Amino acid sequence: MPQHDTPAPSLRKDPAPAGTDPGHPPPGGDAPPSLSALDHRPADRELLTARLVPLRHPGQWVSAAALLVLLAMAGHTLVANKRFQWGIVGDYFLSHDILHGLELTLWLTAAVMTSGYLLGIAVAAMRLSGNPVLRAVSFGYVWLIRSVPPLVQLLFWFELASLYPRLSVGVPFGPEFVHFRTAHLFSGVLAAYVGLTLDVAAFSSEIVRGGILAVDPGQREAAKALGLGEARIFRRIVLPQAMPAIVPASGNLLIGMLKATSIVSVIAVEDLLYSAQLIYNQNFLIIPLLLVATVWYIILTTVLSIGQFYVERHYARGSRRGGRARSGPSARGFWQLTRANLPLFGRTRTDLAGLS
Repeated sequence: MPQHDTPAPSLRKDPAPAGTDPGHPPPGGDAPPSLSALDHRPADRELLTARLVPLRHPGQWVSAAALLVLLAMAGHTLVANKRFQWGIVGDYFLSHDILHGLELTLWLTAAVMTSGYLLGIAVAAMRLSGNPVLRAVSFGYVWLIRSVPPLVQLLFWFELASLYPRLSVGVPFGPEFVHFRTAHLFSGVLAAYVGLTLDVAAFSSEIVRGGILAVDPGQREAAKALGLGEARIFRRIVLPQAMPAIVPASGNLLIGMLKATSIVSVIAVEDLLYSAQLIYNQNFLIIPLLLVATVWYIILTTVLSIGQFYVERHYARGSRRGGRARSGPSARGFWQLTRANLPLFGRTRTDLAGLS
């Protein structure tokens, strides 16, 4: 009996219309979004071309506005308050006595800083030496000078005759060769010079020592391996790397010493402040004469600050501290390496594969 093959029912179904779910077709209305649309992520190109929205800082604007208002009020009171007597300030600003005091202030500052730094370098060398006696003496000197206020030091040197009326030079515990009395030896200018020089030497020695210690010891060892001498190593290797750390602190010390010379007025040294005091003791114009000295100090410190800025920039050449970004292959390599390691810029990895 012949058998007829019955075709099996086909399990294939007609494809569902576009935009419908085959399992649960909606009877009507809008079709739900597909899974690919829900999983859509922006590409790198879209992220790169996206507009950046800056952060808003309302607090900064409010504080800046308040500060500007306060500055405007301060400027207004300086101009509008007639008790400042700016006309008298202008009359005495270039007077002979004021310029004479200004000259002495500048001379004292330059002399004290020069001699103080030379002595400070010697003290720093003693502190860094391998001799325990030199290290102990330098440490004791720095400790003592930094512990006594500069004004007290000036008074001690000015009153040296009260402690040592007579000084002599000769063999210790033996005969004297030369002797002299100290009553008229230490004048006010000499006492100010000696006292401030010793004070600057203590602080400058620590500045120099800190700058030298900031240099990596491996630099000195590498220079020794090349056969360089100690003097040349210090001059060509250590000192150029120590100067960026020494210059800012030295500039601050210079500006501070310029202002600290005003304390010599207590021992009747005719500096800028004492000259102003002599004038207002005669005409009783205290505020205008104090403003004359103040304006001169502001001008001098501003000039020194500008000079310090250029000196710092000179010794910071070739580094980021110089204030200018580097250019050239090294800078481009840095940014390319940074972009290659950011997940957002993953495409650049294949472009930079040959740079490693």
